[in-house]
Formats: sequence, structure tokens, C-alpha cells
Amino acid sequence: MARIRRNAQLIVVSNRLPIRIIGTGAKRRFEPGDGGLATALGSLLEERPCNWIGWLGRPGPAPRKIRLNGMQVIPVPISSAEIDAFYHGFSNRTLWPLYHDVIRTPLFEHRWWPPYVDVNERFAAKAIAEARRGDILWIHDYQLQLVPQFARRLRPDLRIGFFLHIPFPPEELFAWLPWRSEVVEGLLGADVIGFQTHANAQNFSRAARKYTDAEGTDTELHYQGRTIQVGSFPISIDFRNFEELARSPKVLLRAKEIRQHAGVGRKLILCVDRLDYTKGIEQRLLAFEQLLERREASVDDCVLMQIAVPSRERVREYTETRTRVERIVGRINGEFSEPGIIAVHYFRRNVSREELVAFYVAADIMLVTPLRDGMNVVAKEFVACRTDHNGVLILSELAGAARELRQAIQINPHDVEDITAALVRALHMHKEESRQRMVVMRTIVRRHDVHHWADEFFQALKK
Repeated sequence: MARIRRNAQLIVVSNRLPIRIIGTGAKRRFEPGDGGLATALGSLLEERPCNWIGWLGRPGPAPRKIRLNGMQVIPVPISSAEIDAFYHGFSNRTLWPLYHDVIRTPLFEHRWWPPYVDVNERFAAKAIAEARRGDILWIHDYQLQLVPQFARRLRPDLRIGFFLHIPFPPEELFAWLPWRSEVVEGLLGADVIGFQTHANAQNFSRAARKYTDAEGTDTELHYQGRTIQVGSFPISIDFRNFEELARSPKVLLRAKEIRQHAGVGRKLILCVDRLDYTKGIEQRLLAFEQLLERREASVDDCVLMQIAVPSRERVREYTETRTRVERIVGRINGEFSEPGIIAVHYFRRNVSREELVAFYVAADIMLVTPLRDGMNVVAKEFVACRTDHNGVLILSELAGAARELRQAIQINPHDVEDITAALVRALHMHKEESRQRMVVMRTIVRRHDVHHWADEFFQALKK
């Protein structure tokens, strides 16, 4: 078994780098991004030297190594053709829908597979070129599932971890994938394979035993003379950071402005998502429409605000989702809005963290209804921002967060009637009940924050 040396450096491998490019040409500069993964690994990065391997998000040649906040960033070049096949194609039109319960039918284009292999091999080569004997390699997410195997073949002396941020499908769905054995073999190159939930870990272990020579249990597999730990490591958020922002005067002032724009006396129902077909945006809008149609609430009583962050707009299924969502918003506003009183406020844009926290603080009800989600940290962010212990969370039972946030009103996101009933319950919930629920949820998220997640995985990797 590969052993970690005392002063081992951490090499993080993810599809995207945690940096932003500002400007072009000679004026180009790099700044830290505000991505969740960089925040998640913050405590580990402070303790040991780190190299981060990833893509800058632009096609073509990659710049040389970048030194940023004590971390060395190594960009991986990806061509335009590879972006189309590896990223937009295999990653987001094959794996993404397949791993999200086939909410949309995945496409199995054989021409997308070789670029997926090539890009994974390139990421692995970049990573091992930076690794010294006994270093730690931590690979992230569905775009890079072959990297553990490629790295293992060339550098058996490394300790390798892999974490999947999205769900891993049950075997009857995973069986659809023509390259199912190759993907499982790729992941089995790791020493520790982490998932958001125990069910996801079980799904993988069963697939490994079915499609490879791996033997063992749901938590420990034996493959090619090695022992591989498989487990659930629910990701979380930087609780303290969100709580501090929620108490800042600037955010509190902005939250007050949002409340005023929403309308005095109206309860604010907030939804925050990437504009993605897995997020259940259409179903929740239909539930809100039904609420108004049945007169169980009126536009004088409540308002729904939907923040929809643009996502993968080159993928047809996403543009179709946007069209359907905007059509429903238009229909609801056309039928139920009054002069000066809008039923649904719809924002299709990126939102800064400060602005997002202001919305969390301003809201009365948070409506989180993904049709399938690995975790959904939005639910946890809302809870962290409720420093007054008020507010109601309605949460899909098919989000990983539902396993921890049991005091939320949990719903079947495919059932419009169930979402409507939950809205009625939330709108009329007694303040003391909502407070009791929120206190418990805040305690859970505070204890199991993002640093706890990173430390727990890292400790498993060191065994």
C-alpha cells in the first residue's frame, strides 16, 4: 500500500481551476475564484503545500504554472473540439443525465468516448508530473473518473482519493452506459472513493462487483491486490463565513431593500438554482401557480423570487429548459399579477455571494426542489444565514441534503400536489415551530461544515 510521507504535498485535480481570468493580453491577471471546492479545501491548503490541476474554462493552449495565495496552479490545455466532445458531449449529455436518474435521456455517442479518455489521461499526466514519492492526489467529480486508474498505473507510490459530487446511479441505470466497465475500473485506481450518500456508495460498490473482478462489501473492495475504501462523505459549506455575511450591515441593508421591493406584508418564497433541468424549477412554478389558482394564497399574501444562474447554454436540453421556465413565469405573471404587484420575480443572471446572502436573509420560505441532487448546498447556505432562527425550508427528499436536514418540510419533487401542500403549510406555520426546526438544522450544519467534510475525507485517505 502506498504510504503518505510526513511532508507530503496535496495535489488537487478538478475539471475547473479555482481562479478567474481578469482582462486580456498583457493586462490579463488571475484572481482567486469563489468556487465551493476551493472553500471546502481551505483548511487543508493552509496546512500543507498544494498544487491544483485543472482547466481554465477557455479553449486552446494553457499558460504556465500560476502562483496564487501560496498555491501553485497548473492549467491543463483543452482544444475546442475536445470541449465539445469531452465536456459538452460525454460529461454533460451522457454522464450528467444518466447519473441524475435519466431525468433527460442520455446520449451515447461513441465519438465522444476517445476525447474523454484523452483528456482524462492528460489530467493524470499533469498531476503525476508534479507529484513526489508519497504525495497525495485528490481527484474530483464525474468529468475525471478515469484519472485515478491512469495515475495508479504510472505512480503506484501515490495515495489517491476520488470524490464524486453528483449522485452515482443504481445499477439498473448504470447498466445503460456502454463504457460502464471502463468507468468503474477508472475509479478503482483510487484508495478512497467518496460519495455524498451511503446509497450512492452502495450503488458504486455493486457496480464494481458486477462489472469488474472487484470483491468485497459495500464499504471495502479488493481489486488487483489492493484494498479500496468506499464511503459517504456529505459535503457542506463554510458555515461561519455565511453566518458572518448574514450579520454584516451591508447585507442587512440590502436584505431590507429586497423586502421592500417584494412588498410590505407579503411572504417571500425564494428559489436559487443553476438553470438546469435537474433542479425541478418547472414543477415548483406549477405548484405556485396551482396555489394561486386554488386561492389558497394570493399575490397579496406572497411572492416567489426565482434566481436562475445561466448554465451550459450550448447544450440543447438547457436552452429548452430555459424556454419552458420562462414561458411558465410569463403565464403566471400574466394571469395573477396586479398593477405594482408581481407574482413571480425571475432573475436569469449570476449573483455575487453578498447579494445571494441578502436574498437568503430577506426570504421567509426557501423552496429547494431538485429532481435529483448529489447534495444541494443552497439548502445549507439558507440555514446558515438564518441568524434570527426564523424561516422555513422546503426540501426535496431526493437531494443529498435531505439526509441531514430532516427538520425541513420534505417533499417529492415530482409531485406538484405535494409541493403545493408544502407551500400552504409553510405559509401558515407557527413561528415557534419554524424556529424549533431552524435551530436544529443550524446546529447540524454548524457541526458538519465544509472543514469537517474535508478533514473527514483526508483522514480516511491517510489510513
